[in-house]
Amino acid sequence: MSLEKQVMIKMKEAMKSKDQMALGALRAIKNALILAKTEANATDLTEEQEIQIVQKLVKQRRDSAEIYQSQQREDLAEPELAEAEIIAQFLPKQLNESEIEAEVQAIITEVGASGMQDMGKVMGIASQKMMGKADGKTISAIVRKKLA
Repeated sequence: MSLEKQVMIKMKEAMKSKDQMALGALRAIKNALILAKTEANATDLTEEQEIQIVQKLVKQRRDSAEIYQSQQREDLAEPELAEAEIIAQFLPKQLNESEIEAEVQAIITEVGASGMQDMGKVMGIASQKMMGKADGKTISAIVRKKLA
């Protein structure tokens, strides 16, 4: 089932239960998907494109919440984090840190990376392999630690 259909089903459930927070987050996903389709003049998006869109939405909300928290505005940060959690349901199962480290180590061995000069090579492959399964910042930090 496509992401758009899954979102529509969840939207109907949110409308029935009168869950405004979930409804707002789901509408944001739907709008982003429609916008991406119109920009690309496509009838359907690939699964990879859908994952990228959802990741972007989650990242936007987490970044906003981080800014609000740095300004001691918990009242604004909480809804952002709640929406991020609702949107993140549509991402593949997230890898934990040890799983990411194992993947990164395998990539470093495969590429034959020896130092920080190979970070770009390793990051390119790691980002591709773990797309949607891990946060880019986490991957970058682990790659940096392994290559240092």
